[in-house]
Amino acid sequence: MAEETNDNQSSEMSPESTNVGQEGFGFERSKVDQIWLTAKVSEVRTLLSQFVIGQHEAIELMLAGIFANGHLLLEGVPGVAKTLLAKVLAKALNIDFSRIQFTPDLMPSDVLGTSVFNMKEATFNFKKGPIFSNIVLIDEINRAPAKTQAALFEVMEERQITYDGVQYNMDFPFLVLATQNPIEQEGTYNLPEAQLDRFLFKVKVHYPELNEEEEIMHRYKNNLSSPDLSKIEAVLNTDEIRKAQKIVEGVLVEDNLVKYIAAITHKTRNHGKVYLGGSPRASLSMLKSSKAIAAIKGRDFLTPEDIQFVATPVLNHRIILTPEAEMEGSSVEQIIAEIIQSIEVPR
Repeated sequence: MAEETNDNQSSEMSPESTNVGQEGFGFERSKVDQIWLTAKVSEVRTLLSQFVIGQHEAIELMLAGIFANGHLLLEGVPGVAKTLLAKVLAKALNIDFSRIQFTPDLMPSDVLGTSVFNMKEATFNFKKGPIFSNIVLIDEINRAPAKTQAALFEVMEERQITYDGVQYNMDFPFLVLATQNPIEQEGTYNLPEAQLDRFLFKVKVHYPELNEEEEIMHRYKNNLSSPDLSKIEAVLNTDEIRKAQKIVEGVLVEDNLVKYIAAITHKTRNHGKVYLGGSPRASLSMLKSSKAIAAIKGRDFLTPEDIQFVATPVLNHRIILTPEAEMEGSSVEQIIAEIIQSIEVPR
C-alpha cells in the first residue's frame, strides 16, 4: 500500500514539475536571446568603429531603428560621415543594398521603376527600380523635387508600391536610410510633414570631439584613398534581423510607461510654443524604439530612461514651433527637454 501511495504522489506531482521546468526553460531561453542580441550589437559596434570614429549615440539610434523596423533620417553638415555611416551599417547586414542619389532632375520612375516594351511578346513589362532592395540609402533626400519625394509615401508606410493598378510588395526587411544637409538650402526642397512623419528617427550627426578628430587624422594620415568597404564581413542576416525584432517585441512594457509615452506626446500638442505636435504615430514610434533600446542594453523590460533617450530623435522632426518661439530663438530640442522635465517620471 505504501508503494501505491508513493506512485500516486509522484504521478500527481509530475505535471507541476513539468510546468516549472517549462517556465524555467522559457526564462532561460529569454536570457539566451538577450545575450545573443547584445553580442551581435557589440560586433556591429566594433565593425563600425573601424571606419567611423565617435558618433556613438547615432550608432545606437541606427541599430535601434533597424531592430524596431523603422526608417531613419540622418541630418548633419557635409563631412561628418553620414553616408559612410549608412554604408558601413548596410554592409554589416547580409542583405541587399542599393543607393539612390537624389537630384533636382530625378523622376519618380527613376526610383520606383517603369514599364518597358517587350517587342517579342508585344507587351509592357514592369522593370523594378532601385527602391526594390532591403536597405535603400537615399543620399541628399531634400535635393529631389516634391513629386519624386511623394513617390516614397506608399513604399515607406506600407512597404509596397502600386504601378498601373498592380501591387508590388517589398521583401523583408525594407528600410530607408536617408541623409540631408540642414545648412545648404539653395536648390533643395523641404520634406513634407507627411513624409517626415514616416521616419522613425531624425538622427542628428554632430561634429566629432577634438580627440576624435585627432584620431581620424592619425588613422588616415598615411592613406589617401577612401575607406575600402569591400572586405566587410556581415554580422546579421535576414533571419537574424527577424529574430532580433521578435526579441524587441517581447520586451515587457508596464501600463504606467504607456501612460508616460502618451503624456509626452499629448503635451507636445498643448504646449504654448508648439504649432504642430506629435501624432499617434509618434507615440507608437517612441514605444517601439524605446523597446529596441532596452533590448540592445540586454534587458527584457522597459524603463523611463529608455523612453527619454529616444524622445528627442522621435519628436524633433515631427514638431513645428510657433513663429513667436522661433523668433525668440527657441529650438525643438529645448522644447522637448522642457516637456520631459515637466512630466512626472513613473517609478
